[in-house]
Amino acid sequence: MNPALTRFGEQMSHLTGVRAIMKDIIETLQAGQGREFINLSAGNPVILPEVEQLWRDCTAELLASSDYGEVVCRYGSSQGYQPLIEAIRDDFNRRYGLSLTDRNILITPGSQSIYFYAANAFGGYTANGQLKRIVLPLSPDYTGYGGVSLVKEALVSYKPTLDIDAANHQFKYRPDFSQLEIDENVGCVIFSRPCNPTGNVLSDTEVRQIAALAETYNIPVLVDSAYAPPFPALNFTEMTPIFGPNILHCLSLSKAGLPGERIGVAIGPEPLIRVLESFQTNLCIHSSRYGQAIAARAIASGALGEIAANVVRPHYQKKFDVVDATLHEAMPKDVPWFLHRGEGAIFAWLWFQDLPMTDWELYQEIKRSGVIVVPGEPFFPGLQGEWRHAKQCIRVSLTATDDEIATGMRHLAQTIEQVYQKMPVC
Repeated sequence: MNPALTRFGEQMSHLTGVRAIMKDIIETLQAGQGREFINLSAGNPVILPEVEQLWRDCTAELLASSDYGEVVCRYGSSQGYQPLIEAIRDDFNRRYGLSLTDRNILITPGSQSIYFYAANAFGGYTANGQLKRIVLPLSPDYTGYGGVSLVKEALVSYKPTLDIDAANHQFKYRPDFSQLEIDENVGCVIFSRPCNPTGNVLSDTEVRQIAALAETYNIPVLVDSAYAPPFPALNFTEMTPIFGPNILHCLSLSKAGLPGERIGVAIGPEPLIRVLESFQTNLCIHSSRYGQAIAARAIASGALGEIAANVVRPHYQKKFDVVDATLHEAMPKDVPWFLHRGEGAIFAWLWFQDLPMTDWELYQEIKRSGVIVVPGEPFFPGLQGEWRHAKQCIRVSLTATDDEIATGMRHLAQTIEQVYQKMPVC
């Protein structure tokens, strides 16, 4: 049966970004015919023993409690499980000196759903036909933003400026405020901090400047904090969550060990939370109550924040250090390669200036060496016009073992040397 699809149905029936590339990766692994690949493409977090034990302990507490039936066998509030809302409220008020009430918090089925709600509640066409843009102020950014809007043309992203440290083969993206347009034609602004895929952390000043530009026109700013403190705390540099009258602070428990339970949290002004809650009620009623119940215990006890800072963060920071050290040891000296400054998240981001092929072709070459990475172009959703840089980058996962990462980087270095030697620079 081939039913006729609507315009939205046609759009949503196709994979976008990295999800489309994962099909090729899965087929490569399945067709390996006994060949062992070093898979540096994964976005799944490592199952760390201490983290898994925390969730086992919280599950045991839930099973033994009188709340179990109410949690698992009944529907709940669309806003979320009340003990989890209270645990987040109290934790954030204590940590950051806030005055949050319950009405400032919404629990969702993962943070991706928050961006879908917001992109379609605030972005797209208004009742009078005006197009409200969804602005990504700095590209590259999370590939998932490419699929959140039902109005494809609404999504717009902006090229950054590049701080380049050639001597140390290091660089960093920064918002280009001379180009960034946030005006009455914008519906909402979204960016990740720390950034997936680059690990970039926008400074407090940059975040406040973006929020101030948006506040002039009553535009919501969604800060995707899926890697931010206090949990999972995957920031390798000091950073402070920023709150404000038009900011929605959006966090996820996926990289804190609960990706299967799909727990996202939006924290922000009550009028914005009400809009997103209504959207959620119409779409899916509420998030998993089981996941919320064990998360409430982990946050209220302080255990999740402690494990995030003392176990999760050091684990991935060490992995990034392996990438950094191995690349400096193995990369050919005459190749213009740059590693994005490691400020957070579970990925490393590499840029090969004057790459004599596309990122997709490089991905294929690296596969031939037995290593799987992710080409960078899917992480530039909404970018207007051509930018050669967007086809010169790759993402490397930090979820493999130290030995796998080091070996993978050596194979990568060999491939890069061959690529630059054999092919003329365009």
